[in-house]
Amino acid sequence: MRLLEQIGDSVLVVGDDKTLRVHVHTDEPDAAAALFDGSGEVSRFDVADMQEQIADRTARLAGEASTNGSGPRAACGVVAVASGEGLTRLYQELGAHVVSGGPTLNPSTYELLAGIHTVEADEVLVLPNSPNVILAAERAAELSERSACVVPTRAQQAGLAALLAFDSGRSMQENAEAVAEALGSLRTGGVARAAKDDAGGRFSEGDAVGYAGEDLVAWGDLSEVLAETIGLTADGCEVLTCIAGEGAPLGEEALAGLLPDELELDFQQGDQPAWWYLLAAE
Repeated sequence: MRLLEQIGDSVLVVGDDKTLRVHVHTDEPDAAAALFDGSGEVSRFDVADMQEQIADRTARLAGEASTNGSGPRAACGVVAVASGEGLTRLYQELGAHVVSGGPTLNPSTYELLAGIHTVEADEVLVLPNSPNVILAAERAAELSERSACVVPTRAQQAGLAALLAFDSGRSMQENAEAVAEALGSLRTGGVARAAKDDAGGRFSEGDAVGYAGEDLVAWGDLSEVLAETIGLTADGCEVLTCIAGEGAPLGEEALAGLLPDELELDFQQGDQPAWWYLLAAE
């Protein structure tokens, strides 16, 4: 109790010699869980963002007052990890609850768990949108008291495009299969500013670097890198979605001039850090 009270308040511990149930209000859920390391297995987490809950409750009550009632509860909801004001808005427009990944796209298990418990649905689909987040997302789904499963999306643009196959009226399993199938038809890529000189001498800090999938395929001048990366990513595809990041040097018109005539451009502003352009082709 004393250690919990040092990192939070409203502490309540009940149970017996075999099982304890712990309640605490804290800004450090990971530190609270770590207090029990070596003392037994910590399971069945219920983590929630109280400030977000209060804001949601206020909005819901205001909506109920103006519409005299709310719609039916969804069968399945979505939690998606994203970074950038524009990308967050795009996900929200598709009905997803967004967990901020921060500049490095690396939320904690507890932030993901809080997101799962925030969604107003019976079951929850989780889109990690980064290889580095998949394990944390799977752990959050495992710990959740609500039914949740992870579709292992590895990029923000992939999760966004695949989410078009989601239907909140279907079950979690049906949606997981539909979103996974949509992912199978996507090809992704991206162009970023090199953060440091290449050890092999191929490019210098500040140069453009292009990736098709997760493979480095081009480097050097931005226009040339974009054209080559688009060509490799969208070969044989009909539509290219390009999500422009924070400080992206070229706008929609310049980007459209780099596309083959047969390729249709869907240009969006994502404001994501690290990546000048995120690409998804289908």
